[in-house]
Amino acid sequence: MAKRRDVVLDVDERPKAGQWFGLSLQHMFSMFGSTVLVPILVGLNPGIALFSSGVGTLMYLLITRHKIPAYMGSSFSFVVPMMALMKTTGYPGIAQGTVAVGCVYLIVALIVSFFGSDWIDRILPPIVVGPVVMVIGLSLAGTAAKDATINNGHYDLRFFAVAMLTMLLTVAFNMYFKGFLGLIPILMGIVFGYVIAVLFGIVDFSPVMAAHWFSLPKFQVPFVNYMPKFYWGAILSMAPIAFVTMTEHLGHIMVLNELTERNYFKNPGLNHTLAGDGTASIIAGFVGGPPVTSYGENIGVLAITKVHSVYVIAGAALFAVFFSFVGKLSALIESIPSPVIGGISFLLFGVIASSGLRVMIEDQIDFNKKRNLMISSVILVIGIGNAYLKLGQYQFSGLAVAAVLGIALNLILPQEAASERNDEK
Repeated sequence: MAKRRDVVLDVDERPKAGQWFGLSLQHMFSMFGSTVLVPILVGLNPGIALFSSGVGTLMYLLITRHKIPAYMGSSFSFVVPMMALMKTTGYPGIAQGTVAVGCVYLIVALIVSFFGSDWIDRILPPIVVGPVVMVIGLSLAGTAAKDATINNGHYDLRFFAVAMLTMLLTVAFNMYFKGFLGLIPILMGIVFGYVIAVLFGIVDFSPVMAAHWFSLPKFQVPFVNYMPKFYWGAILSMAPIAFVTMTEHLGHIMVLNELTERNYFKNPGLNHTLAGDGTASIIAGFVGGPPVTSYGENIGVLAITKVHSVYVIAGAALFAVFFSFVGKLSALIESIPSPVIGGISFLLFGVIASSGLRVMIEDQIDFNKKRNLMISSVILVIGIGNAYLKLGQYQFSGLAVAAVLGIALNLILPQEAASERNDEK
């Protein structure tokens, strides 16, 4: 494939040694907050989650033949069942549920390998893909806004100020910096945002001071930490949610297809992307981490910097593994306050949403056609509004519901409404 002139580094290009460090560190900072937040909410070890995300990402890159620049981080979709299981079975039950999630991915990957993925083009045309990609970005807008404004349940003007300054500085770095600094606007934004947060007095350094330099993650390995037995309730409570995260997986692959101008559904193939995601979760389950999934934050970094190199992603994964053993570094990164992350997220999530808009513009979707208007309207409002479906203990996110309804409408609705056919006559 010819080198693209509109990107700084294409997928298979290796950065210079001096650039590699900063580019990879930028990706690690972007995913860190969410990756460690999931285990903190559940009661798992954040260091383990960081370790499993790094190893899982490296395995994903290996299985997808180093063709997809995606980072694997802790999935929020499983937080509710994991919190419930922590009160009953403890981590052994969560571990089996996490491994079961990965196995579901592998089973679906096996099915795809036998029957192919040509069906994807039929069920996911641009009129479905564009709005779904927009939902992936815009549905996270509330999270970014909350990070930027809420302090212990209350509105904090200092948080808002830090978030806005962080965002504006990142925009300035992206627009006006050249050379290497122009490639790391997200990292620069986080660093300067952190300094501003310190000046505003909202950074707590006590965990950093208390942390040890070397801190071995508390791995939860079967036959070492506990004698495993089957926890069928845990397996049945987590495994079905894999079908929900698969929808998000497909959405992220769609975004990456557009950003990199490739078709990952065909090369390396959906079977490889699913197998990579599933294997990453199985690894997480065996070492003590939560299920993992591809991260929108890192896709946003790809879009903003135009650095698509898988080598940079691999470097971020190695940093994650390294930092999981360095207590003070992990604590320092964990001390980044939420308004800094919120300010950065305004850009990252917005860029993802804009990528969905670009899909429809480039395909010249005609919104004078009622069919296109109906499909996009349903996907956008249900997805952004998070009109989730709850069946017993299973909850399907608004994104999953929107994607399924969008696919169904695309297959069912005629190409032209009755009134449009009458107008033509």
